[in-house]
Amino acid sequence: MFKERLTSLIAIALVGVVLTGCTSKKAQPTDTGAESAPPATTQTSTEPTGPADFDASGNPLDPRTGGLLNRVFYFDYDKSDLHTSDLAVLEIHAQLLNRNRDRTVVIEGHCDERGTREYNLALGERRANAIRNFLTSAGVASSQIETVSYGEERPENPGHDESAWSRNRRGIVNYR
Repeated sequence: MFKERLTSLIAIALVGVVLTGCTSKKAQPTDTGAESAPPATTQTSTEPTGPADFDASGNPLDPRTGGLLNRVFYFDYDKSDLHTSDLAVLEIHAQLLNRNRDRTVVIEGHCDERGTREYNLALGERRANAIRNFLTSAGVASSQIETVSYGEERPENPGHDESAWSRNRRGIVNYR
């Protein structure tokens, strides 16, 4: 047993020596008197590089598709319960926020035009808090999350029928 371990350690050490010896040296540029571009920097992070979490504009990316991650979640009339179909996407948001502790989100709660202004502000707050509660239960720090209710003040669809109202009953996760 000792002999096998010793042989394995020696083999690993030899591979390391061979790989270290195979690195090539970069040729130094000759000074031509003209200004040259600075040398390219190499990545020195020891963390594995995977797919990017955000695009160039700071929008979250869906690791399953590489496209933008859904940030809008719709609610039923007079409800603040999350749909089970939204839970997988919210779990991805939680993973992104857990990996990127420097990022924060503002969760907006919205309602349709039915109901009083005060009632809709309270319902919008419950909707935003439903998303917040899911994210914090998935390990996201509460300091990364802010909520705001707009009630009926910012409709997605200005119409006055069920089709419009269903688009206005929503919560939106905005990254900062």
